[in-house]
Amino acid sequence: MAMVVIRSEDRGRTQIDWLDSRHTFSFGEYYDPKRMGFGPLRVINEDRVAAGGGFPSHAHRDMEIISYVIEGGLQHKDSMGHGSVIRPGDVQHMSAGTGVRHSEFNASDAEPVHFLQIWVLPERDGAAPGYDQKTFPAAEKAGRLRLVASGDGRDGSIAINRDVDLYATILEPGEAVEHRIAQGRATWIQVVRGSVTANGESLGAGDGAGTVSREDIRIEAVEKTEVLLFDMRVSV
Repeated sequence: MAMVVIRSEDRGRTQIDWLDSRHTFSFGEYYDPKRMGFGPLRVINEDRVAAGGGFPSHAHRDMEIISYVIEGGLQHKDSMGHGSVIRPGDVQHMSAGTGVRHSEFNASDAEPVHFLQIWVLPERDGAAPGYDQKTFPAAEKAGRLRLVASGDGRDGSIAINRDVDLYATILEPGEAVEHRIAQGRATWIQVVRGSVTANGESLGAGDGAGTVSREDIRIEAVEKTEVLLFDMRVSV
């Protein structure tokens, strides 16, 4: 199967005074029946929140929510009693389960915050809500695929309620990483910054690409680049 590519400029968009959000898949008022997700991956939003802005307390349920901060600080508070500031290098996971409320605000009164919010469908509905946050220094992601979230929490990754492995890598120009796709699994690549070639396909910042091919994935940096790679079980 050929690679499915969603270009940065083709994403949906929500823009208000304090928020500029780009939607890889259908979200909010942006609806495209051909872009309802990829396997269990339901949402990838690239959000820029202005100083002092943020999302007031709101409810979620039955969704695995991952926040990945690119620049700045994101202030999180939730109904489970957690409160923290998420910064570059941090990965935050909130399992909404039977229901949780949370708010997300820019932690700065002077600088914007830039982050990815990722939603993954859970293995089953009705689980107990949960929260975790871990720091993965840039050195751990340099020149390699560092597992940052997984269904079983192996290798020090955050455990989520779905058979999805999420890797992060930072590559210098000319550096490459390879990933093998097992039978019955698929991958999605999201370019956080920089530009790469992935099996010959040129991808820039904000671009995403998915495949269920058995061909191994090779990602090579054209410039200094940060990339997320999702490996997930799918029905094909």
